Amino acid sequence: MANGTVRDRRSEWDTQGGQWEYRVLRIPPTTSGGDARRLLTDEAEYGRWELARLRLYAGGERRVWLRRKIIRVRSTLAETLG
Repeated sequence: MANGTVRDRRSEWDTQGGQWEYRVLRIPPTTSGGDARRLLTDEAEYGRWELARLRLYAGGERRVWLRRKIIRVRSTLAETLG
């Protein structure tokens, strides 16, 4: 970046037309940090979500944007019958 070039942050998935599904979670200020971490860990492990963005607001509320890849399955049935 010292030579003035801008690094492209898009992944190979994005450049090949991959699409993402998003989900927004609102975590109230009364939720402890450990409980919030546990919630996000469960979402990542069992729902295959990954953290896209986290915002902490003045009142203590957290808003979390999760994303996961949309995987489209192409039918191979027509190929085997033809």
